[in-house]
Formats: sequence, C-alpha cells, structure tokens
Amino acid sequence: MPDTPAPAPDLPDPAALVSGTLLERMGIELTAVSAERTEGRMPVAGNTQPYGLLHGGASAVLAESLGSVAAATHAGPGRVAVGVDLNCTHHRGVRDGWVTGVATALSLGRSVASYEIVIRDEAGHRVCTARLTCVLRDRAPGG
Repeated sequence: MPDTPAPAPDLPDPAALVSGTLLERMGIELTAVSAERTEGRMPVAGNTQPYGLLHGGASAVLAESLGSVAAATHAGPGRVAVGVDLNCTHHRGVRDGWVTGVATALSLGRSVASYEIVIRDEAGHRVCTARLTCVLRDRAPGG
C-alpha cells in the first residue's frame, strides 16, 4: 500500500477526501491530486461482478471519483464540482490485483471542467477509458 501523499499547499488532503465516503468503502486510494492530473488506485477484490471480473460500475466509480476530485481542486475554495456527464468504455476484464486510474484535464474553464480518465491493470493494459464533465459552481450556503 503506498504512503498517503502529503497535501500540496492549497490542495485538499487526499486522506480527508476519502474518509467516510464511497471511495473508502471501495478501497480507493488517492495517490496524487491536482487540477490538471489526479491519480488513484482501487483493489479488484471486493469490487467484482458475479463472474469474478472487476465490475464496470466499480471502474465508473473510480473514474468519476478521480475526475471529480480534480475538478473540485480546479474549482477552488468555496466552490464545488458536480458531475453532469460520465461515459465509460470497458476494454478488458481484470480478475485480481489493483487497477490504477489517471484523470487528465481536457478543458479547465470557469464553469465547466472535463477530464479523460484512463484505468489500467497492474500489467499496464488499458482496462477502461472514461470521460467526465463537471459543472463548477459556488457552494450553497450551509452545504
């Protein structure tokens, strides 16, 4: 298991982003966080469908999580990122080990941010390619 990365100045603490969320339940670990590129990994074990393969929905959760964290980082303090479109293409099955995802910014605007997220297995094979678009808005009072 990798060491939890130290938060960069003015960026969210990766451990705090995961604690008490679906990411924690699925074993997702954030390994690098920035608006331009956010990385993380997820175990296959516990995230499979009945046939023993990594569940496509688990890949979607990893993809949306990485892209949303990156978009929220881009949005900055007092603002939130809300996912409005996610699409995933699943390329190959994975039965064990870990998958690693990298969210790379495609467009970082004032009100919209889009990311390509590539998920790979431990051998480096592309497992899933996703694209996420988030709307960036001010945080609602009290929320």
